[in-house]
Amino acid sequence: MAAEGSEDLSGNGELEYSSAMEATETPLPPPMEMSEENGGGTVAAEAVGPDSGTFSMPPTAEDEEGELPADFERLWKAAHDNPQDFTSWTDLLQYCEQESHMTASRRALVAFLARYPLCYGYWKKFADLERRSGNNDKAEEVCVTGLKAIPLSVDLWIHYINLLLGTLDMNLPESPKHIRSVFEEAVSAAGLDFHSDRLWDLYVEWEKEQGDMRAAAAVLDRVLQLPTQLYSSHYDKFKAHLMEHEPKLVLTTEEYEELRVLCRQSQKAERAEQAQEEEEERPPGEEEPATPEGHDSEELMQKIREQVLARRDKVYQQNEGEVRKRWHYEDAIKRPYFHVKPLDRVQLRAWHSYLDWEIAQLTKDPNEGNQEAQEGSEDTPPTEEASEGNGAVASDDHRVRVLFERCLIACALYEEFWTRYGQYLEPQSSAEARAVYRRACEVHLTHKHTIHMQWATFEERHGDLAEARRVLEAVEKTLPGLAVVRLRRAGLERRAGRLDESEALLREAVAESKEKPPLHAFYSIKLARLLLKLGKNPSKARGVLQEALEISPDNGKLHMNLLELEVAGDARASAEAVQDCVARALAAPLSPHTKLIFSQRGMQYAEDYGNSIQSVLTIYEQHQKLLKELGPRKRGAENGDEDAEKLSKAEDGSAAAAAAQQVAASMPHVPMSTPPPSMISGDVSSQGGYGGYGSWYQQSQYGNYGYQNTWNYNQGYYPPS
Repeated sequence: MAAEGSEDLSGNGELEYSSAMEATETPLPPPMEMSEENGGGTVAAEAVGPDSGTFSMPPTAEDEEGELPADFERLWKAAHDNPQDFTSWTDLLQYCEQESHMTASRRALVAFLARYPLCYGYWKKFADLERRSGNNDKAEEVCVTGLKAIPLSVDLWIHYINLLLGTLDMNLPESPKHIRSVFEEAVSAAGLDFHSDRLWDLYVEWEKEQGDMRAAAAVLDRVLQLPTQLYSSHYDKFKAHLMEHEPKLVLTTEEYEELRVLCRQSQKAERAEQAQEEEEERPPGEEEPATPEGHDSEELMQKIREQVLARRDKVYQQNEGEVRKRWHYEDAIKRPYFHVKPLDRVQLRAWHSYLDWEIAQLTKDPNEGNQEAQEGSEDTPPTEEASEGNGAVASDDHRVRVLFERCLIACALYEEFWTRYGQYLEPQSSAEARAVYRRACEVHLTHKHTIHMQWATFEERHGDLAEARRVLEAVEKTLPGLAVVRLRRAGLERRAGRLDESEALLREAVAESKEKPPLHAFYSIKLARLLLKLGKNPSKARGVLQEALEISPDNGKLHMNLLELEVAGDARASAEAVQDCVARALAAPLSPHTKLIFSQRGMQYAEDYGNSIQSVLTIYEQHQKLLKELGPRKRGAENGDEDAEKLSKAEDGSAAAAAAQQVAASMPHVPMSTPPPSMISGDVSSQGGYGGYGSWYQQSQYGNYGYQNTWNYNQGYYPPS
């Protein structure tokens, strides 16, 4: 599409020009009082995106120029070592252009365009490079390949057509046919673009050069129904074209004969009335002068032109309403071309708003637009033709698809728009939605794992587990070490009923992460949970956690998960194992705050399931001893009656300790040699012993130590709404 904006070397490889340069051709925004009736038909609803999201680059030729330039290998290596660095690629391309080395330039352009295919300016440079070297067929092949990657590029279509006009022998009968077929492909692919006026103008002028005035008028008729930036200029050109040539050379045979009969009847009625008046005034005996038969007078031609313009004016008014509704959305888009520089939030919101509005038109009542138009313009009431045209526009989703494709040129590096396009297409065609995901993941967002996981979820939802596996395996090879991807792979196998494969993936992750203790502990917890919850094998789960504790003895999450595993077992057989877990945690290099949690968990378990009062007293005395060792600031924790609101707001151990210290300061401590009365018989908040410790381990700040810990790896399952 035509580049706009301030002068800058854009990601398209061309010096961008300001839209102010076209000020003489750009019409002002339509006035607010104009009709809002929709235009008539549209161009053929063909695919506007590359087939399957992939395209093949032209094969490179042999190195016919000998050795490569001196700095080529250095710049080539810099670009490939950091392929996400756009500047390193442009430095390489600029160097090859300066050296005028054909082989180096071709090699660099092929590699660059495979990674950044939306840079239409470099496709043009590539085609010009081949043409200058005398490879016209190669230049045409480059243009065709580029248009598969970016079919909405008006600039590239015009470049391709001009290339054909300059290389084909127009004296051959097949050459005009080929040019016309390319024009049709161009307007079908990019004709709905708001900035496609130059392409339509070129088509009209070429038809005039061929001497086919009727074909030129037909092209103008088509563009008159499309909301484009220079919509009013097309109507002016149609009127000029109609005035410069006889109507029978401009109109279709059917329309011309229809209007000719209509105008002749009108003319005869006028003449009959006029003849009656003249006969009354004519002298006796004088006859009426004869009129030539078979010849259309200039007066008749003028009447036909008036009827043609009356019909076209209705279409123009409808289209003007469509332009008015879109104008402020188009005006908000400042960078419609691709660039690696980030877009600001205002631009992203502008695209979202435009898409929201265009999609909403699909479900809009066709009569609603006519009512708005009638209210907005008393001078131009809606007609029957306008109602039909409105309905045609409202029911066609091709315009929505074109807008998505335009958006994905400017926003190709933003996952949210690819996701939204896939969601829009999925109810209509899973194959088309799959093609969108493929384009996003294999061309533009190769290093964005979230969109890959959404693609895998899409394939799994549609029953293609093999493809879902392939997608996840591919992204893990590209971005090794991502826990979220490994967990998604394990989850896919688990849902498919292949627990052995799921376990194997987690065991592999555990083995590969031994050099990274936090990650190793995370995978170990996930594996242990799988073995315990689904494998029903607490012994294996216990072994996994114990091995992990040998590597990370200071990881409180591992200790707590092992404790939860033992607590979940048979209370009559697990008492000793539970206390062993508590003792291990108290002996580990954990924070005092964490140790206090484990001590209280052990106390609670002894109170609930202890076999003798002596065992309960022993554990209680150990807890009192731990409180003394931790210092006065932890004393209040023994009662467990802290302000729940304060603890829920605490974000770390220090905040919880401060809350406990405040409670302790407000309550006198009474040393005890015997346990307090049962919690059931008294108020928890009034006890001075261990009865109220239950609230400690239930606080939200300790949730991550148990099985209820929340690790946010759901991204990709639920794309942004």
